Order: sequence, then C-alpha cells, then structure tokens
Amino acid sequence: MGTTIFAEMSALAVATGSVNLGQGFPDTDGPAEIAQAAAAAIIAGHGNQYPPGPGIPELRQAIAEHQRRFYGLSFDPGTEVLVTAGATEAVAAALLALVEPGDEVIAFEPYYDSYAACVALAGGIRVPVTLRPPDFRPDLDALRAAITPRTRLILLNSPHNPTGSVFTRAELAGIAALACEHDLLVIADEVYEHMVFAGEHVPAVSLPGMRERTVSISSAGKTFSFTGWKIGWITASAELVTAVRTVKQFLTYVSGGPFQYAIAEALRMDDAYFAGISEDLRGKRDLLCAGLSAAGFEVYPPEGTYFVTTDIRHLGAGDGIEFCRELPRRAGVVAIPSAVFYDNAEAGRTQVRFAFCKRPEVLREALGRLALSARRA
Repeated sequence: MGTTIFAEMSALAVATGSVNLGQGFPDTDGPAEIAQAAAAAIIAGHGNQYPPGPGIPELRQAIAEHQRRFYGLSFDPGTEVLVTAGATEAVAAALLALVEPGDEVIAFEPYYDSYAACVALAGGIRVPVTLRPPDFRPDLDALRAAITPRTRLILLNSPHNPTGSVFTRAELAGIAALACEHDLLVIADEVYEHMVFAGEHVPAVSLPGMRERTVSISSAGKTFSFTGWKIGWITASAELVTAVRTVKQFLTYVSGGPFQYAIAEALRMDDAYFAGISEDLRGKRDLLCAGLSAAGFEVYPPEGTYFVTTDIRHLGAGDGIEFCRELPRRAGVVAIPSAVFYDNAEAGRTQVRFAFCKRPEVLREALGRLALSARRA
C-alpha cells in the first residue's frame, strides 16, 4: 500500500497546489561541483556505455575509503564493494540473494515500504518487531521472542525511516549479540548515516561478530541530494558480495555510469561538507517540529533522517489515512500516513509523517497553511 499512497498523495499535491512534505526528496540539488563532474564525465565519454558490473573501480575505491575514513572499517574495493541502482536495489538484491522461500525475516516496523515487497518477492515471511512512540526504541526482548528456527536474517535500518530513531551502540550491540547467538545474517540499511542530530551512527558491521554476517547498504541520493541518480552500494564480505552480485546482474545489470564518476569525487569531499548535512537539517527539523507542535500535532522529534513522525489525536482525528487524504484540500499540505509502514496498521493508525528536506521558506509556507487551517477548525 505504501507505493500506492505515495502516488495518491503526489497526485493530490499537484491537483490542489499543496506544499508536498510527503515524499522524501530534497527540493534543491546537491553540490554544483558534483553535478559538473557528472556532466564532464558524460562529455568525456566516461560511463556512457555499460560500466563494469560491480561498479567503476574509482567509485568502489572511494566507497572503501569512505568506510575507513568515517568508521575505521576495512573493505577490499575489488571483492567487498558492489555498486547498485540506489539503496532500493541493494535491499532487493540482498534479500533475493540471501532469503529462501519460507525463511523468516525480522524487520523493525514501521519500515520503508520496499522491505515488505522484497521479502515477499524472495518468498520470505516478514516478522515485524514494533518500535513504539514516543522514542521508538528497539525492544530487545521482543526481538528475542521473534526469533525462531526459521529465522534467516534481521533487516536493520538506523537511522530509521520513518521514525527518525537512531539506535544506540548498546542497542545495536544487543541486536548483534542475538544475531551471533542464532547465526543470523543482518542487512543494515544505513542510507541516513550522515543525517544524525543526537547520538552517533554506529555501523552494525563494526560490532563484534558482525563482519562476516552483515551486508551494509548506503547511497549517494540522501547524502548528496541527487536522489534521481540512483547510485547506491553495499559493503560486505567477499562471499556475501558475490551472492548479492549474482542477483543484481539480473535486475539492472549496471546503471548510472557517468554518475558513478561524480559520486567517486563526492565521497572525497572535505569534512565540512559532511558535518554541514546534519547542521542544515537540524535547523529545518527544529523549525518544522516547533510549527507542527504549535498547530496542535503531537510531535516526536527525530534523532536522524529527514522525517518527523506526529500523532493527530490531539487534533481530534483518529485515522491517519483519511486525515492525509483530506489535508491537501483543507490545508494545502501533503503528508504521509504512517499506517502504510506497519504490518500492524493499528499501531500507526494515528501517526503521520512529514519530510523536512525542503527549503526553509517552503517549510514556513506549509506551517502557515497548517496554522491557518487549525484556527479555522
């Protein structure tokens, strides 16, 4: 239902002239020098034909350097790095490669909607462990109870979309201990790794016992605000990379040749750029959270990502899906009902997600419309 509701909300945004805070993409492009690098690669004929299946060597080397630079992790760019068509393909290829029909896959809900589709495509059985407001912390007892002899892997996402929760080192260590105890694989979706406002991002693969059982996923779309380029990657042991690549070659085969050259340069940008990502988003988060609270929403401030989850019960509403369908016509703003990210829709029935990866003036316009609508109610 997630993809359907995104399409519906986007259509409503266009039909009503609403400010779209639903789908998570920035309304400004990333660094101009990186766009110029992509244009230069196209003109020079770099990547205009099929690039190498695992990704161009320059990008794989840059990804390995990034992992070492930020986390002290060592990966062989020749055998332990794979470039994908965005993180979505990385998730799909990893699940299709590692899950057999009837295997159970544990995921923390609410979760990115492609997880459910990809587990189903692999013939797996989705087993949710629910993150609950106001803090959306992982419940390790619930996770332990969810593990059965049929459990194959844990699908982990931190910083977490849609709640914005950033799992602590202790929480991740607890998850890692359970994975090791039960000999489970872990797919770690870490695309928001550079968007953390509280705490720190701890790669799951860095924890004891996790190096040979973890597929780490990230992408350029979020970090560099070029979501349309669809350049993602995995880092993992050579054995796991080979398994994922075997599937990936029958999905997109290759993609984004010239963009790969540009992202290789982007990953080597100075520390100020990466620090600035969180600084910029923190101000936008604070602006949106304060305005939503003033408009009557119960707000759960995120620790990372560029989404904020709210609850609409204080507004006298009881169904997030209906609320979001009415909001564009009533207030001229689009949001996404969080229920579509849950297996247990009742758990997220009154939750609504807003994206704040927009220009401050756009956020202020949306908040002004919501405030006006609240006064009229």
